[in-house]
Amino acid sequence: MSVSVRTENLCKNFNHVPALSGVSAAFDAGQVHGIIGPNGAGKTTLLRLIKGLLHPTSGDISFTLSGRACPAEQARRQTGYFPQEPSLYPDLSVWEHLEFFRDLYNVPAVEFQRRAQHLLNATEMIPFKDRPAGKLSGGMYKKLGLMCVLLNRPALLLLDEPTIGVDPVSRQELWDLVYQVAGPEMTVILTTSYMDEAERCAKVHILQDGRLLESGAPGQIMQERRVKHFADLFV
Repeated sequence: MSVSVRTENLCKNFNHVPALSGVSAAFDAGQVHGIIGPNGAGKTTLLRLIKGLLHPTSGDISFTLSGRACPAEQARRQTGYFPQEPSLYPDLSVWEHLEFFRDLYNVPAVEFQRRAQHLLNATEMIPFKDRPAGKLSGGMYKKLGLMCVLLNRPALLLLDEPTIGVDPVSRQELWDLVYQVAGPEMTVILTTSYMDEAERCAKVHILQDGRLLESGAPGQIMQERRVKHFADLFV
């Protein structure tokens, strides 16, 4: 099961101030997409519109499920959302969080054991599975939040600045985790203001001041614009 997303002339205003202006983009199924841009570019707004947490001022968002058009609510039931600051319970341990989300998602017991073990192995969190979330480092806290979202194996995964505020090693580990779990069918859309992360994506969508500047493969865009580094596109 795979989900693709398309926006058409999408606009969102807050108190008559535009946050997004006419954004038309295609997020193809089974790829890792990066929404790239500086702070205030409209990245989080776009992600929240796709998830249905916000309603557009104008324009459309459409979804396909396994190649066929489907209602937005059906696609969103297959969607996992990872906010910038995951809301975890500081007194619950890593394992207790996984059990909580097991019950929330109604994951069968046998399948839960398999998925939980895989996620703990992938994140190297097994030694910390009994540690309360409130005593985890910033990078481990983000890993736990991502594990909770991935436990349900969403077809569409939305990650809002997953690597912000963590050390370089944790950034690499979070990216490794995304690629380990994102098989050929999972569609990943993530936002980042780290320009070096753009080249890790199969396709990027460059936002600035609420407008889509360009979409395409990172290498192709840099070649066409004759720049050596992705950050040079914003200079």
